[in-house]
Amino acid sequence: MFQLGKTIISEDILDREFVCNLNACKGACCVEGEAGAPVTTEETTILKEIFPKIKVFLRKEGVKAIEKQGTFTTNPIGEFETTLVKGKECAYAIFDENNIAKCGIEAAFIAGKIDFQKPISCHLYPIRIQEYKSLTAINYHSWPICDTACELGKKLKIPTYQFVKDALVRKFGQSWYDDLDKVAKEYYSNKL
Repeated sequence: MFQLGKTIISEDILDREFVCNLNACKGACCVEGEAGAPVTTEETTILKEIFPKIKVFLRKEGVKAIEKQGTFTTNPIGEFETTLVKGKECAYAIFDENNIAKCGIEAAFIAGKIDFQKPISCHLYPIRIQEYKSLTAINYHSWPICDTACELGKKLKIPTYQFVKDALVRKFGQSWYDDLDKVAKEYYSNKL
C-alpha cells in the first residue's frame, strides 16, 4: 500500500493487469453476484432524476423492477446498490445481439440523453473504493468471472490503473491521476 494525497492505494492496481474481455465474459459483472453495484449517496439522487430519460434504453424487466423497488435499493447494512431483476442481473443491464450485458445508463449517456455515464463503482471496476473519515482506500477486487480480463490484460501488458484511467480521472481528477502515473513509473523502474 502507498499513500497519494488523501488516498491509500493497493499496489495490486499497479501489479495486476486487466482489460475487460466482453466477448469472453459476456458482461457477467452486470449479471452475477449477490447484490447490486454500489451507489453513492449523490448517485441515488441522480438515478431518480435520470430514470424518466433512460427508461426507453432499458429492458421491460428492468423498468418493472425499478418501478416496483425504486431506482436504487439499500442493503441490510445501509449501503445503496443498483436495483436487481428478481435478485439476479442489474435492472439497468441491457443485452446486445450477442447476449453481452451492457449498461443501459451508459447507452443513454452515449446517445447524449443524459450527462451521467454510470455509477462510479461500475466505471472503476475491478477497482473498489472504500471511504473512511479522512482517507479513501483504493483496492483491486479479484473475481473469478474476470479471469479472462486478467489474461487479456497480461497479453496486452496493461496494468489495472491504466485500464480504468478515465474512471480514476472522473473520481479523483487529472492531477491526481498524473501523480499516480508518476508513482507507477517509479515503482516499475525500482522493480527492474
